[in-house]
Amino acid sequence: MTVADLGILRDVAIVDGVAVAKVTPTYSGCPATLAIELAIETALVEAGFEARIERVLSPAWTTDWISAEGREKLRAYGIAPPEEASGSKLALFGEVTVHCPRCNSTATEKISEFGSTACKAQYRCTACREPFDYFKCI
Repeated sequence: MTVADLGILRDVAIVDGVAVAKVTPTYSGCPATLAIELAIETALVEAGFEARIERVLSPAWTTDWISAEGREKLRAYGIAPPEEASGSKLALFGEVTVHCPRCNSTATEKISEFGSTACKAQYRCTACREPFDYFKCI
């Protein structure tokens, strides 16, 4: 899983000999934002570039920006990707059908509004009995 797969890395361009990476955090209070920006900057420097990170807050990040490949990588890792497009009234109020990333069953139940991070909820599959995180629609 890469930050590009998640849609967090918006663009990288060479401007006056400097690699400028534009990054949009998943939400403004995300505690991982600085670590992600530092990791991107480090990767660019290690690749031989002078680097600068630009944090882009508008438009705000949305789960719609997660690529199809990124969604499959989340699923393979055991995290259910967002099921509905952001902006959906049902998704906004947490009324979504979540597929189990392990067995693909829709017989799932929310255990907690928050999973391992604030952007994920904790679910359990009643078919295979496995717990998993669900990446909430934003």
